[in-house]
Amino acid sequence: MNDSPIGIFDSGVGGLTVARAIIDQLPNESIIYVGDTANTPYGPKSIPEVRELALSVMDKLADEGVKLLVIACNSASAAVLRDARERYTVGRGIPVVEVIQPAVRRAVASTRNRKVGVIGTNATIASQAYDDAFAAAVDLEITSAPCPQFVDFVERGITSGPELLAIAETYLGPIRDSGVDTLVLGCTHYPLLTGAISYVMGDNVTLVSSAEETAKDVYRTMVEHNLLRTSNNAPTLRFQATGDAEAFGKLARRFLGPEVLSVEHLS
Repeated sequence: MNDSPIGIFDSGVGGLTVARAIIDQLPNESIIYVGDTANTPYGPKSIPEVRELALSVMDKLADEGVKLLVIACNSASAAVLRDARERYTVGRGIPVVEVIQPAVRRAVASTRNRKVGVIGTNATIASQAYDDAFAAAVDLEITSAPCPQFVDFVERGITSGPELLAIAETYLGPIRDSGVDTLVLGCTHYPLLTGAISYVMGDNVTLVSSAEETAKDVYRTMVEHNLLRTSNNAPTLRFQATGDAEAFGKLARRFLGPEVLSVEHLS
């Protein structure tokens, strides 16, 4: 089991930000990354639709023999986390790590004026998963807003330009004007738009990406469960897409790096 891969799942390329952090923090670990690009974006879909899609992909990763599952998608984390832990951790002994709680912990530690903004897909914001996660910190003022078109920009490989900046201003202006000093990027696609988001929000606002914090949770979970890889052989990095594998590969190499040697099509 120790030499088995970590399974990472996202609706598309956004979860590559999490994969990058895991590869950097755990360079001896093998991974299998699945981007459900045939069904992206998850944000506009209903919670039951996201749940069905996410469990279908994670079933395949579990059947591949992964030792840990990472839900590298905020929409899926909001929709399916409890079901996933019952299905895989309780049912099959596979720990599950998600992206919402790590980002919330970092935001609580980062804010100075106790005003925190959260942006995400329609599904994530409507689920109120972040509001629930922040509930224990009773002195925080949370301002949330959906930014549905951001995912489409990333999936098309557009991370700059006047059109993106105009939409970013529309989405983020009211949050900036509310006086937040910390902004949670509540979608793993959004760190790929950090330049535009930071430009609109200003230098005094701390952007919180869940990628680094999620990778730390992956490390802690594997230590606690004695799952760290022990082999001296080079780890394997596999990438799969349910949609166009070639198109995914081009974006994956741009956003993650040369580790993406090839992409398999997952039917």
